[in-house]
Amino acid sequence: MAPSRRFRTGFSLALFAVLSTSPGWLSAAIKTTTFTVRLTLTADCTIAASDLDFGSQGVLAANVDQASTLSVTCSNNAPYQVGLDGGNTAGSTIANRLLTNAGAATVQYQIYRDSNRTQVWGNTPGTDTLDGTGSGAAQTLTMYGRVPPQATPAAGTYTSTVTATINF
Repeated sequence: MAPSRRFRTGFSLALFAVLSTSPGWLSAAIKTTTFTVRLTLTADCTIAASDLDFGSQGVLAANVDQASTLSVTCSNNAPYQVGLDGGNTAGSTIANRLLTNAGAATVQYQIYRDSNRTQVWGNTPGTDTLDGTGSGAAQTLTMYGRVPPQATPAAGTYTSTVTATINF
């Protein structure tokens, strides 16, 4: 058994000598690289609105006031202007907004930018729009609505669809 053990020991030493002098490509190698991570943000805004609901009323003998909100989300530091059109009722303008019951009867109403209801909210930038600067988070803008005293038309549901536009 002694010669066999010597053979194994000799073989092991020879194998070790060969492996320890082998070229580097026989062993594991590590290489690295770098790369750039990039995101380009452009000025952007989104807008959403809640309905302005004056509720159920009887005779329109006094102001009916309600408020609703718009939600504006703009990129940080992006200036914006929010405008409202006159609505989709025939004959309705920003100066004379009208609700209709799908017939000839109408109800006058108005939307204002201020709680005192003195600044009509229109859609001419720099004139009757609401201006702001984006913060990167949602900002709530309040719309102040009023139905003034007027001759009360026939009972029914009176509506209009107003379009809110954001310029940025």
